[in-house]
Amino acid sequence: MRVVFLHPDLGIGGAERLVVDAAVAVRSCHQVVVYTTHHHPHHCFPETRDGTLKVVCVGDWLPRSVLGKGAALCAYLRMLLLGLYVVLRVPFDVAIVDQVSVCVPLLRAFCRGKVLFYCHYPDLLLTTRKTFLKKIYRGVLDAIEEWSTSCAHKVLVNSAFTAGVFKQTFKSIKDPPAVLYPSLNTENFLKCPERNMDDLGISMAENGNLFVSVNRFERKKNLGLALHALRQFLDTQDSDSEISTPSPKDSTPTTPSPKGSTHLVIAGGYDPQNRENIEHYEELVRLSSSLNLDEHVTFLKSPDEVTKVNLLRRATCLIYTPDAEHFGIVPIESMFCGTPVIGVNSGGPTETVVHGVTGYLCPNTPEGFAAAMREVVPRSREMGEAGKRRVRERFSFERFSQDLTDIISELAAT
Repeated sequence: MRVVFLHPDLGIGGAERLVVDAAVAVRSCHQVVVYTTHHHPHHCFPETRDGTLKVVCVGDWLPRSVLGKGAALCAYLRMLLLGLYVVLRVPFDVAIVDQVSVCVPLLRAFCRGKVLFYCHYPDLLLTTRKTFLKKIYRGVLDAIEEWSTSCAHKVLVNSAFTAGVFKQTFKSIKDPPAVLYPSLNTENFLKCPERNMDDLGISMAENGNLFVSVNRFERKKNLGLALHALRQFLDTQDSDSEISTPSPKDSTPTTPSPKGSTHLVIAGGYDPQNRENIEHYEELVRLSSSLNLDEHVTFLKSPDEVTKVNLLRRATCLIYTPDAEHFGIVPIESMFCGTPVIGVNSGGPTETVVHGVTGYLCPNTPEGFAAAMREVVPRSREMGEAGKRRVRERFSFERFSQDLTDIISELAAT
């Protein structure tokens, strides 16, 4: 079958990772092309630039915003143009649209193929409405979002948490969405070459504690929590030493590590065209300095896959700070690499992380995270192995691929 994916901005976030993995999964059985409104060769996943996937960019000449305003409206217009391009030029059997649903009615009305919408999270819940004009502006877009979502032949969501939010938010849509958990292309992780910390630009003691945060530089990702938690973690240690640690996971040191060997790497997706990315990165750098953490913290902008995978392999644990995250693919990646996860006890991580077994689910506070960091250090290897088993059993790429291809086949046959 001919399967097309329509995605607004093919960068390096979790939603983009899902689309890329889904396209790779479907490609094993069907013809696949990914259509997007933005794709930059230096800010994308390797599968979209090395020939693994065919990517067609349409409408990038349209603005993302006007004087920093109207980003949602511009995204709608860009996706409408993308949908129109597919209607006029691209025959398909199944179209998979995600994030922005505005083009779904267009595809359904003028194409013979079936349309599947993958809802990461209702967009109307991600914005504020502080002024009267903003309420009117968002009210119109919210109505369009709900109506256009209802036009899909089938709707998928990324977690049971999102399914519950979807049902409460889109009350006019009676058919409940199906849950399809994202996965990861494990082959890419397995073939990723080894790198040492010096090669990655990180200097620390060989037996030190390495905490890693992987998220886009966006305020909703709550990255400041990792910095405050690190400060609390350091402050609770003795003046001369830290607690004994089995990190790195491939060795078992018997002596405690000095404070200076504890390090936090905040590796985030960073788009130089995104104003929030620029501003929030600078905010975090200032916060690190104000907490006297500069010698303990490294910031990495848009690390490549090799860097990310090696950080996760080497880490004592992943510090995952978003609150009420819709799903969160990074905890899955971390557990597959044998690294436990500390996350907020809400949203998608409650469905992926087993508290006390593959990591810890904590209150959204520095005290809660710092306490979990102290608990995880001596159990890093044990919890990491449990995480590996959980990913293989519940979130394998093979299972994801089979489920998605079955959904596509059933949809096309109806």
